[in-house]
Amino acid sequence: MDEHKKIYNRELSWLAFNNRVLQEAQDSSVPLLQRLRFLGIYSNNQDEFIKVRVGNLIRMSKMRNVNQQITTGGYLAKDLLTLIDMGLMKSSKIVNTTYLEILDGMEKEGIFVLDESNINDEQIKFCQDYYADVISSRLVPINVKKTTKLPFLPDNHIYHAVRISTGRMFRYFIIQIPISSACPRFVVLPSSDGKRKEIIFLDDIIRLCLNEIFFMFKYDTICAYTFKILRDAELTLDDDVSKSLISKMEEGLENRLHGKPIRLIYDREMPNDLFNLISTKFRLKTSDELAPGGRYHHMKNLMDFPKVRPDLEVKKPLPENHPSIKPFSSILHVIRHKDILLNYPYHRFENFIDFLREAAIDPKVERIYITLYRTAERSKVINALINAAKNGKQVIVLLELMARFDEEQNVRNTDLLQDAGIKVIHGIEGVKIHSKLVLIERRESSTIKGYVYVGTGNFNESTAKIYADFGYFTYNQVIVNDARVVFDFLQNTHRHFHCKKLLVAPYYMSDEFVRMVENEIRNARKGKEAYVYGKFNSLTDPTMILLLYKASMAGVLIKLIVRGACCLRSGVKGMSENIKIISIVDIYLEHARLFIVCNGGKDSTYIMSADWMPRNLHRRVEVGIPITDKIIKKTLKQVFNIQWSDNVKAREVKDLNTNNYITNDKKPFRSQMELHAFYKGLKNK
Repeated sequence: MDEHKKIYNRELSWLAFNNRVLQEAQDSSVPLLQRLRFLGIYSNNQDEFIKVRVGNLIRMSKMRNVNQQITTGGYLAKDLLTLIDMGLMKSSKIVNTTYLEILDGMEKEGIFVLDESNINDEQIKFCQDYYADVISSRLVPINVKKTTKLPFLPDNHIYHAVRISTGRMFRYFIIQIPISSACPRFVVLPSSDGKRKEIIFLDDIIRLCLNEIFFMFKYDTICAYTFKILRDAELTLDDDVSKSLISKMEEGLENRLHGKPIRLIYDREMPNDLFNLISTKFRLKTSDELAPGGRYHHMKNLMDFPKVRPDLEVKKPLPENHPSIKPFSSILHVIRHKDILLNYPYHRFENFIDFLREAAIDPKVERIYITLYRTAERSKVINALINAAKNGKQVIVLLELMARFDEEQNVRNTDLLQDAGIKVIHGIEGVKIHSKLVLIERRESSTIKGYVYVGTGNFNESTAKIYADFGYFTYNQVIVNDARVVFDFLQNTHRHFHCKKLLVAPYYMSDEFVRMVENEIRNARKGKEAYVYGKFNSLTDPTMILLLYKASMAGVLIKLIVRGACCLRSGVKGMSENIKIISIVDIYLEHARLFIVCNGGKDSTYIMSADWMPRNLHRRVEVGIPITDKIIKKTLKQVFNIQWSDNVKAREVKDLNTNNYITNDKKPFRSQMELHAFYKGLKNK
């Protein structure tokens, strides 16, 4: 088989993943309002994909060297763009059909999404008052003329294109729809029938009040049509060594805001003269740049649809406290005596926050080291670190500025931390710090001892409620010394290093994974039991994929759980027939990374921050930790087996055109719900 054909294209595989999200919106067994939110997740994913991946492909397609235009799977960038556009158009039709189906189901439950044409007099008065009190001060209508340059319009917003006609004369305006927490996309209307719940889009309140916005004009007709613009999200930093990284970042963010438009999504009912004017202003004209749609865009806001009927929302069990961590007790004391595994959101992320808070006020703690990639907007983690600094601790933060779409937040965090006297380091040029690592140093019996946390997910209490991740606490001083080595390297990047236990990318993590898989291959060839179990967000690294093919052909049993893009072709006779891959899409986003190999019956088990992607293994600082505690090793294998047994929300990942649910004659087994029961059972033992 041709080398290119052995590996699926990453972008097409990602589209298959997002279609699994869309399946959840289509699934009639999912609560109605949760289906609506899945449509929002799908839309948000798609917008980011276009801004990042499609933007990159557009740049590739314009390179002079044809070899630089070749993508995974052997596609030329321009041909891949055509396939992506076809896939997006096909999915767009499903989205529209699904949205109407959900609206119909909501109406049967007494929930109505109205527009300006079908609200009653009381609701009209309410909307007019709402416009005057909340919306009007946030509107800035922009006059659009053929002969003048259009002011800059940022993406991540939606706009009304307004057409005013007086006889044969036309005026054109653009209004940004001012969506914010104070001015939400959906407004709950007063209802004369207490049983009905009625909601209106912010867009339609503005349509209703066009007369009040443009009262100074006499006209025959006035209409508004929604559109949104997507811009290339590439972030470039100049090479001026006289500028600080923060200054470069701030300039780079400003340049991203002014990124080149790559797609215009517009109401297909928009009159030709208005459409031609808008598309010309953005210099977009080809079919892959222009996407006709319905009356509403920016449907990611469906994630924030009002919670008007709790019974139609998904019911999430409450997270558990770890059984070894008692209320109002010292977490450091617990970790001194045993390793602790947390699995969010089945466990409370507050356990980790309390770990930092305790360290911040413990008089024996002298230093705290932490890597930060993404945090919550009002971060308890940042607050705990600032508190530690105020209590005289030395706090060193390795903060990655280049966390895509979180750069502004990280610039703000830098200011907050530095204002508190905390040492903030922005990492290594050309390499992102993506690891989730904490080291706390505490004076005990006249010596310094350390406590380490290694995680698979960000230190973000908001996303920890919906992202399924692992976190591991240990007092193992060999691991502690390894963590010191990593933090020393990150502060002094000219130093060479190697850890005894921790796996660290981009330096030798991939070599260790290769070594462990090669060992399974040797054992399989000797007739010994051999297997590889892996759980990743994405699997796209060609070296690791080809190695897994080699392992499959040697007889190694390979089970993989991959949520997102997966470029490995499973079940191909003579190449990957011993490889099976599933993907789980449910109420929590599967984000944990786990690696287990048989190792001659001794099971080597790791959790890590890295996916098996080229960027993670070769261009990011990532950390993985070996699990040495026998009980926790057993627990992680049980967790993997629980997820592998899912026959409700698991799909088989075998080709790019199907997302077939795993079905069998066993009773329904929904792994995320079963994991809640599993951890509750451990607590009660």
